[in-house]
Amino acid sequence: MGLWTYLSRNWADVLLLARDHAVVVLVSVTLGAVVALSLGVATYRRPRARSVVLGVTGTMLTIPSLALYGLLVSLGLGLGWPPVVVALVLYSLLPITRNTITGLLGVDPAITESAQGMGMGRWRRLVRIELPLAWPVILAGIRIATAILVGIAALGAIVNGPGLGDLIFNGLRRLASPAGLPLALTGTVGVAVVGLLLDAVLLGLARLTAPRGVQGGVHG
Repeated sequence: MGLWTYLSRNWADVLLLARDHAVVVLVSVTLGAVVALSLGVATYRRPRARSVVLGVTGTMLTIPSLALYGLLVSLGLGLGWPPVVVALVLYSLLPITRNTITGLLGVDPAITESAQGMGMGRWRRLVRIELPLAWPVILAGIRIATAILVGIAALGAIVNGPGLGDLIFNGLRRLASPAGLPLALTGTVGVAVVGLLLDAVLLGLARLTAPRGVQGGVHG
């Protein structure tokens, strides 16, 4: 059975798996962004705390994903969505936190000093001046995190997680049969397509939301 034959017979199931794959990535990167933005905002003016946060979140990316999934299951998260979401959130923290800190530190001090001179308090400056100017850099970190998570989410199939990894693992287990290769190829290509679509969405969001003065710095 060829790839196109398999797709023509099972396209509805493949679309459902692709949808679940995209959803678990979007949920995880959204939760990760909330945590990472909080960490970045809390530490960007404090060098020691900043180093600790970046060191800890960087360590998360060194943990093999298969080992992390197994550890989360053994800690009582069970199978399915919970261990996959928690793992993906942990893997998303470094790129978003790092870019949040980089973006905030990159804001021209003259702008913040001018806002301070106009009577703006620290939090008002952060919300109205610094975060909007740092947003393109922050969103670039979110794009990087999303690209990482799309691939790692596929490995969640080992803990019965959602998405296209199920096709890949089923195909690899059945490579000796005619259906094995089409299954694995469908899952692999599907993961790549989901990644490209999510990146296109985030790139469009970057272009729509970037402040006018920095829109020229938003690239594909």
